[in-house]
Amino acid sequence: MNSESFVALKNEAISMVLLYAPQLALAIFTLVVGLFLIRGVLKVLSGGLNRAGVDPTLAPFLSSIIGWGLKLILLISVASMVGIQTTSFVAVMGAAGLAVGLALQGSLSNFAGGVLILLFRPYRVGDFIKAQGEMGTVKEIQIFNTILMNPENRRVIVPNGAIANGNITNYSCEEYVRVDTTVGIAYDADMKKARELLSEMVRKIPGVLEEPAPDVAIAELGDSSVNLIVRPYCAPSDYWSVRFQLIEETKNTLDAANISIPFPQRDIHLFNEK
Repeated sequence: MNSESFVALKNEAISMVLLYAPQLALAIFTLVVGLFLIRGVLKVLSGGLNRAGVDPTLAPFLSSIIGWGLKLILLISVASMVGIQTTSFVAVMGAAGLAVGLALQGSLSNFAGGVLILLFRPYRVGDFIKAQGEMGTVKEIQIFNTILMNPENRRVIVPNGAIANGNITNYSCEEYVRVDTTVGIAYDADMKKARELLSEMVRKIPGVLEEPAPDVAIAELGDSSVNLIVRPYCAPSDYWSVRFQLIEETKNTLDAANISIPFPQRDIHLFNEK
C-alpha cells in the first residue's frame, strides 16, 4: 500500500468516525440511561405490587416479564439510532412470536389462567375448593397449574386455564358452611317426633354452630319414604368430621326411637285371568 492510499484510507476512517461517533455516543448514552431507568421502574413496580398484596408467586414473574419487554424496546431503539434497520428484525420477531403462540396455545391459556387466578384470587393456598370435578385443599398455585390434595391425600394437578374458565366452589372463603344430610323415614312414622329427636341430636355434635341454628325440615315425599333434611352449620375446617358424625348419629337416633328407615320397595299386584 503506497502512501497516497494509506492517507486516503486514513481520511475515510476519520470521516466515518466523525460521522458515526455522535450517533454511537448518543446510543451508548441512551442504553446506559435506559437501563438505569428500567431498573428504577422495576423497583417501583415491585414495591407497588407488594403494597397491593399481589401474590408473591406472581409479583416477581410480572416484574421479570415487564423488565424483559422494556429492555427489548430499548435495544431496538438503540439499534435504530446507530443506523441498523430494525423493520425486518421486528417483523421476524413478530412472526416467531406468532408461531410460538400457535404451538403453545394450550400452555399460554394455562399461563393466562394462572395470572388471572393470582390476580383476582378466587382461592388461596390452604383453601378447600371444588374445580373441574375435583375437590381438595389447595397446596400450591403455580403459573400453569394448581395442585390440590384431595380427601384421599392424593395429589391432583389441574390446569389453570380450565379452572379460570370453569366454575369454582370455595368452601373456605366464608366463616361457616352448611352440612346437608337427607334421611328417609316410613310414612307411618311420627314425623313430629322424628324432627324433634334429630333437632336435639344435631345440636350435640361437636363442631356444629349454635348460630346459625341447625334446621330439620321435610324435604320431599318420596316413593317409599318421607325424606327429612338435616342442615347444621359448622366451620369449613370441621366440615368432614361434622358430616360423618351427623350421618352416624342420625342412624343411631332413629334406631333408638324405633323409627324405621325404609328401603325402596314396590307393591306388586297379581291378577288371575280366566
